[in-house]
Amino acid sequence: MKAEEVRISEWEGYQRKDFKLDGHECILVMPKEVHPGKPWVWRAEFFGAFDYADRALLEKGWHIAYMMISDMYGCPESISLMEMFYQYITEEEGLNKKADLFGFSRGGLYSVNYTVKNPETISTLYLDAPVMNVTSWPGGYGASERYSKEWEECKAVYHLTDENALEFRGNPLDKMPQLLKAGIRIMLVAGAVDSVVPYQENGANLVRYYEENGGQIKVIVKPDCDHHPHSLENPEPVVDFIKRYQPGYADKVHIHARGNLNNAFYKFNIEKKGCVAFLGGSITEMRGWCAQIREDLRQRFPDTQFTFIKAGLPSAGSTPHAFRMEQDVLQHGTPDLMFVEAAVNDDTNHFTGEEQIQGMEGIVRHALRVNPKMDIIFLHFIYDPFIEPLQKREQPEVFTNHEKVAEHYQLPSIHLAQEVAERMKAGEFDWNQFGGTHPGWFGHKYYTAAINLLLDQETKPFDDLQEQKHSLPTPLNPFSYADGKLVPISEAQKLKGFEIVNDWTPDDPQIATRPGFVHVPMLHASQGKSSLTFSFTGTAVGIFCAAGPKACILEYSIDGAPYKKIDTYTEWSSGLYIPWVYMFEKKLENKPHTLKLRIPKGKRTECVIRDFVVNCPQE
Repeated sequence: MKAEEVRISEWEGYQRKDFKLDGHECILVMPKEVHPGKPWVWRAEFFGAFDYADRALLEKGWHIAYMMISDMYGCPESISLMEMFYQYITEEEGLNKKADLFGFSRGGLYSVNYTVKNPETISTLYLDAPVMNVTSWPGGYGASERYSKEWEECKAVYHLTDENALEFRGNPLDKMPQLLKAGIRIMLVAGAVDSVVPYQENGANLVRYYEENGGQIKVIVKPDCDHHPHSLENPEPVVDFIKRYQPGYADKVHIHARGNLNNAFYKFNIEKKGCVAFLGGSITEMRGWCAQIREDLRQRFPDTQFTFIKAGLPSAGSTPHAFRMEQDVLQHGTPDLMFVEAAVNDDTNHFTGEEQIQGMEGIVRHALRVNPKMDIIFLHFIYDPFIEPLQKREQPEVFTNHEKVAEHYQLPSIHLAQEVAERMKAGEFDWNQFGGTHPGWFGHKYYTAAINLLLDQETKPFDDLQEQKHSLPTPLNPFSYADGKLVPISEAQKLKGFEIVNDWTPDDPQIATRPGFVHVPMLHASQGKSSLTFSFTGTAVGIFCAAGPKACILEYSIDGAPYKKIDTYTEWSSGLYIPWVYMFEKKLENKPHTLKLRIPKGKRTECVIRDFVVNCPQE
């Protein structure tokens, strides 16, 4: 096959090639740096119109290709021309064997009809305010007016008449079973009040069919938007969708799909209500994957009323999380789905392997006792010390311990750290581009993409969604923090040198603080020989404190035992009052106990306690 009338020019700073195939005008725009695999955007119609996503992908290394076959409305002859164009682009231009096909407006007719016939050639299908039924547009048999010129053209190419048009069965909506069977990833963007191509007569029917039958489709419905403008001025959702479904992308995604998410999906799809909690450290607290997933869930379930519980706390690992469950999660709602991450802080905070299990298992058992139908997902994030061993396929102990808990309770987990390490080793990006331990928006999108892949895998037909309680097997560790709670500092007794400061702030305003650990009541001491007594019932006890530059060596005794020492100064304390849990004893008999704390004389004599932490099993 030979291109004719070839012309080379420039388009928006990129090289453009115009040519003809079988008399039809064609365009190919080349990126400045070609993405591995030579992916390409295939515009079915309207080259250059509302091309926000096209341009964004062009910048990332995609080619843009277009063949003008207007006024053919996706008829069989037009599909044959598209097949010829595909052959030329892949064989003569050497582009990827799978295209990312864009169907805008009437382009939906071409895109769906082509995909149904040639599913092996399509990677993703992006439909934007698509025509899915010619009797809706241009026929005007529904809410839209008739577009007479276009309707006459459409009737001609499909050999229809006004008398038999409503009996026509060659529409994309008639081919939804074949499209679903093909397994093509679909994204659909449409205006809610489209008066030209009414959404309820077109795209909404596709979405409904996919949702009811377990198909994977990402939907963004723009409220108060008519047929124009098409697409999204910020094309990031479209670009991210297309990137994560490129051939080979998922090879580096490490999802351990234990159990299922049927309970959460039942709530979201059937009851149209959902409560989702995000429990983690600073990577959860910052603007990133958490915000992205919230928006993705809204798009995935547009008719669902969501409550989101944001329980990210910088520096906190599984032990603090276990004691925070009631106050920071459950008091705000009962989650149907909860994301939990703690690997980075469990490692940086130097919790032992046993403590890592005590913490993670405590979170799970506490959650499932409150709501036995709660679905829980473990996320494993990355920081600098994990990179080298993961690239050698060696697993840091913290991942092994968290996975023991996930396996024991049959919880899905996503090893995001392994994915990032592999992508860096493959040269897809470096640590600076990713954003480091606290990723930039770019890095967070990889976390989000993997989570969405898990959600896609869990998508099922409505009829297969049945709620079922999760089992609570025998604990891995009988002393796990399943009954962890925060106890107010007002419970302290016999204060000597300690006092409750109702609106605590550091003496030195240059020292940083964390939200929730400043301008709140704190039990404060700054002098040696300060002491207190705290009575409790339970198997474990500690303090949740803000460890700053003068964080002391604490001496503690339980039930009159000899005093032991613990240094509350951390490697970050010089410039930060860092939230930190210090456990004194973790395997006590479940009965009443008395804790005594004292501060010896020394250079560092400050102790700032926000809460006592107690694990108190209910017998």
